[in-house]
Amino acid sequence: MNGFTFSPALGWVADGLLAAGLAVLAILEIVLFVRRRVSSDETVWACIRRTFMLLIVAVMVLTPSVVSSTTSQAINATDVIVAVDTTGSMAVADATYGSEKTITRINAARQAVHDVTAAYPDASFAALRFGASGTLDVPLTPDAPAIDNWANTLAVEATSVSAGSSLDAPIDQLLLTAKSIREAHPDDAIVLYLITDGEQTSNVKRRTFSSLRQYLNDGFTVGVGSTEGGKIPVIADGVSAGDSNTTDHWVIDPDTGEPGISKMDEKNLKDIADEISGTYVAVNASQTLADVVSARSSKQWRMTTTVKERTRTTPVVWPLAITLAILLAMEVGAWIATSRRLL
Repeated sequence: MNGFTFSPALGWVADGLLAAGLAVLAILEIVLFVRRRVSSDETVWACIRRTFMLLIVAVMVLTPSVVSSTTSQAINATDVIVAVDTTGSMAVADATYGSEKTITRINAARQAVHDVTAAYPDASFAALRFGASGTLDVPLTPDAPAIDNWANTLAVEATSVSAGSSLDAPIDQLLLTAKSIREAHPDDAIVLYLITDGEQTSNVKRRTFSSLRQYLNDGFTVGVGSTEGGKIPVIADGVSAGDSNTTDHWVIDPDTGEPGISKMDEKNLKDIADEISGTYVAVNASQTLADVVSARSSKQWRMTTTVKERTRTTPVVWPLAITLAILLAMEVGAWIATSRRLL
């Protein structure tokens, strides 16, 4: 929408009174010219010139302006943060994912990541893994295949250096990542997927994930593994976990002297989901993460476009200023000519 308006700098009251005073002076100039026409040497052109000068200044005081409107479009996208547990217990082969076939928890996590990237075709992704600490491996990127490749290369930590699982290990890195995304893209929706078996073996009390709520629009804790559990294979440093059923070497429980059993802890997963105001999802033989995402998040948090209209007022006093300058120059010229005649 374009148009013309007045935009007084000092407000309508102050500038209105000033403009009215100048208009009164313009009228007074005409009245005095008519009354003194016989006895005065003022010409008609001089009267017109001075009247116009007063009226131009009166109009300039009111600041004539042009109003123009601009329309901008903001793309509100979805930013997905994927965090995957890579502690030694993720090598346990008690997970199922959409079929009865038993696979390792880390393999189930990889498939879950692939389902997430497929469900958000217009999203950007950030990927981190956590074991002893949280590590951001892939900063926010729209390159979904890069996230899939990252998932394919995930390997569990060596059990020889494991000091116990701590579910709060990724909190600090998640906070940094979510905060930076929110600051860079304030209109985006941020969704977190925390993929883990939920096992907490550290003696230190777990910190709450509630600090993430201020940055997240939604969140999911994805449980991989079974509540019955399974034996933990010994994983050497730098070796990726495959089918743990092919090994006869298991992590020994020092209390019993027998192979330790790792179980998916649904309570921890549900508690974390509550802390981030999210949802707990257990993937198994009958349910994959794709089923849940396609039913909820991919529809709820999809790319949208917001149209914003802004109005701009631009003063246009320069034509009046040029006209006033010309009239002033003429007035000065007339005064100089009159002065020379008198001399």
